[in-house]
Amino acid sequence: MTRRKVVVVGGGAMGSSAAWHLASRGAEVTLLEQFAPGHDRGSSHGSSRIFRLAYADPFYVGLAVRALPLWRRLQDETGSTVLTLTGAVDHGPAQAVAALRDALRGAGRPSQELTARAAAERWPGLVADTTALFHPEAGRLHADDAVAAFQQAARAKGATVRHGVKVGALRRRGSGAEVVTARDEVIAADAVVVAVGGWAARTLGQVTEGPPPLRVTQEQPVHFPAPDAPDWPAFIHHGGAGLDEAAGVYGLGSADGVKAGFHGIGPVVDPDDRDRTPDPVVLGRLQEYAARWLPGVDHTRPTPVTCLYTTTPDHDFVIDRVGPFTVLAGFSGHGFKFASVVGEIAADLVDGRPGSGRFAIGRPYRPATAQ
Repeated sequence: MTRRKVVVVGGGAMGSSAAWHLASRGAEVTLLEQFAPGHDRGSSHGSSRIFRLAYADPFYVGLAVRALPLWRRLQDETGSTVLTLTGAVDHGPAQAVAALRDALRGAGRPSQELTARAAAERWPGLVADTTALFHPEAGRLHADDAVAAFQQAARAKGATVRHGVKVGALRRRGSGAEVVTARDEVIAADAVVVAVGGWAARTLGQVTEGPPPLRVTQEQPVHFPAPDAPDWPAFIHHGGAGLDEAAGVYGLGSADGVKAGFHGIGPVVDPDDRDRTPDPVVLGRLQEYAARWLPGVDHTRPTPVTCLYTTTPDHDFVIDRVGPFTVLAGFSGHGFKFASVVGEIAADLVDGRPGSGRFAIGRPYRPATAQ
């Protein structure tokens, strides 16, 4: 029996996960990544991303529940530790916290409500606002290590991983496709997975006549020194009570300190031509936030970092198949935690199984609701 040839374009978290799942199913997989291993040009680098089951939307709770055992399987296969469960604290308006509680309860997942005072006693480095919810099935993913683990696991199943290979064109060829590199190498495939992050907006026009509306922004979180940073819970401070920032603030501990950032407020950028100079206004606002709400960090010594968000109007992802092309895009600043299951869904699509209408390329894009 002839093995199906699949090329995965893009070696970030989503593409690398897809390569792992496809190779595990016996496909002949070639993963192409334009940059070197461990690069910081896209959305999958650094030491920390939040993992959490808590969403107000049961759809995403269910997706995160599916992702959790797949992260553990990845660790088992590679002998690596990419997921550390520290728990997470959501705090802010009672309505926002209650919606998370109800969604977790509906999925049969544990959580505990606390007053702001009780939360402060339990986590003295963190000031809670009005109402708090602790949920233990949460923590941090090490982004760089996760990508490396996906690629290690994919190689172990027979995949070829090639870095420093930029793709210039994607085109259909009969029932399959051709991938043309910037050096004019032509690679024939039965199927292609396109997972190019911030480069999707300029790439997907080659794949579909109706590419999704995508907005690429440069975001600037900050790491603050804290002696106990690795032990911190992840946290989300929802806007609307004591916090004026409508987008809210997210954070978590890591080996690099306590990370904090505003969600999705950065300027639109070209991923190939962006200025990574820290925005002093955003930096100052995060320092002011930390001085008030994060007494356990040194707000006077911030280390800013930048990354890309590729956002859809409704903040739902794009995971869909168009002919021989499976598209993974638009993860809208909250997708990394789902990478383990996104790769599984991508493999299902390549195998011809139907996807979710929620993630369809041609869906009507409505304004986002709070995640």
